[in-house]
Amino acid sequence: MSIARHHAEWLSLLEVSGPFVTMPVLLRVFPHGLDKDERDAEVARLVRMTYDEWLDSQQGLRPETAIHTQWLRFVLSEVLDFPSELRAEGPALPSGLSYTSPEYGETIRPTLAVLSPDDGKPRLLVQLYPKEQNLDKAISGRPWKDSPATRMALMLRATNVRLGLVTNGERWMLVDAPRDETTGFASWYATLWTEERLTLQSFRNLLSNYRFFGGKEDETLEAMLKDSASQQQEVTDQLGLQVRRAVEVLVQSLDKIDKDQQRKLLAGLPVTELYQAALTVMMRLVFLLSAEERELLLLGDPLYDQHYAVSTLRVQLREQADQVGEEVLERRHDAWSRLLAIFRVVYGGVEYPDMRLPAYGGHLFDPDRYPFLEGRLSGTSWRTTPAAPLRINNRVVLHLLDALQILQVKVPGGGPAEARRLSFRALDIEQIGHVYEGLLDHTALRARVPVLGLLGAKGKEPEVSLEALEKYKNTENTENHREHRDFISRPDSRKDKADSQTNRESNKESSVFLSGSQSSSVFQNEEGNTENTENHRKHGDFISRPDSRKDKADSQTNRESNKE
Repeated sequence: MSIARHHAEWLSLLEVSGPFVTMPVLLRVFPHGLDKDERDAEVARLVRMTYDEWLDSQQGLRPETAIHTQWLRFVLSEVLDFPSELRAEGPALPSGLSYTSPEYGETIRPTLAVLSPDDGKPRLLVQLYPKEQNLDKAISGRPWKDSPATRMALMLRATNVRLGLVTNGERWMLVDAPRDETTGFASWYATLWTEERLTLQSFRNLLSNYRFFGGKEDETLEAMLKDSASQQQEVTDQLGLQVRRAVEVLVQSLDKIDKDQQRKLLAGLPVTELYQAALTVMMRLVFLLSAEERELLLLGDPLYDQHYAVSTLRVQLREQADQVGEEVLERRHDAWSRLLAIFRVVYGGVEYPDMRLPAYGGHLFDPDRYPFLEGRLSGTSWRTTPAAPLRINNRVVLHLLDALQILQVKVPGGGPAEARRLSFRALDIEQIGHVYEGLLDHTALRARVPVLGLLGAKGKEPEVSLEALEKYKNTENTENHREHRDFISRPDSRKDKADSQTNRESNKESSVFLSGSQSSSVFQNEEGNTENTENHRKHGDFISRPDSRKDKADSQTNRESNKE
């Protein structure tokens, strides 16, 4: 196993929300994988024994507080190697390590703090909660409804300490609260320390005494997190690519429905407006995922989670797909209606005893902006005209959400990309704006002839009509033709003839596809199946109209560049 895949494996076992350490930083600090030492086996044995004892003490009606606190001290001293002289708790805590809620007047202080041996300043604040307390939920019986995780972030910023550790004994959550930047959260679970040794090893490697005080300055945990935050551009670029491909899937589905309705659904609608509608849907989803992760909506409420939340919908659809297969999802259509419902809720608000949310309004969520998405005619009002939701199937919705929530990350050293859950908490306004601006560089066009796209290097995805490719095969640039043999096979090969015939048959009708300044992609095929989108993508992304001026200019440029 490569070192990159080793890091990807233990990262996949953590629960991360917001910015965290990135692969390039991990490869710099741990070029040979996570560090091992002679105490690893003994620490694992002690953890297993002590964890079982702690767990037994917390099972009854009256959990033993003393053992609960001792379990915390054991982890800090024996697992993370913080000596007692670097830990302060109770009266020994430095003054000023507290935060008071201005709204509710409640004051919180850390259970203990890890202090620097040089100047005595706190480097890590630690807060212990009862085992039954969910670190993402409000503390019952308190008017101040912020979760323990949010409370720690507020206390860190108030005390000018970057890192905190919040735990209920089972879950150990690292809170990274850099000033004026997005807060990050990463969680380890004690039960996995005994089952997946990599999680215990990563916990020790990242949060041990050495990572704070014993190593190089640029290899401390704070430095690793700071360096990782500066490398978010790659994440933004990959998200932009995946969102664009999700737009392809949505437009393809709309075009298929339009075909089934004898081209009545999109009659008179410019294809550019069709693209803008699909783009609007994707940006609505980006907004909702960001708002839900930042606790700005009702995520966590059982009614909202089950019937409205976007964050939980992908998991629900994926579970269904795993149980019955994605093909069955093609015959179900309730997920699209659910998306339309949450779009309306955000725009118009809702006021019921079991669910209350104010109306946010705004141009982005206006249902009358693209009424055909709800199956309504142009000029109708969402308040007076009943919706007739389009039959966009659940498989399409699953693919849209997969494109947004599961990031395909390239692993250094080659090999298949790693699927990693994207934290929208980690995306700031500028990054979301960058994704949106990239999508504005594209539009939708309707192909009148068979067209192909060639998938090349980043920013170099040329779009060529099949007719132009066939003419190109017969040019005198034989040597240059051989240099491009990965893209164009010999004119007399049987495979070319078969592929050409297949393309002609699959493009008898005009197709809607995406065109942009850099690349564009197929949206329509005869079967209308989202699975075929991936097949098209293997051949590359589709192109602009062959008679466009841009195509002629590109064609001329290619001829000139190939003379040598």
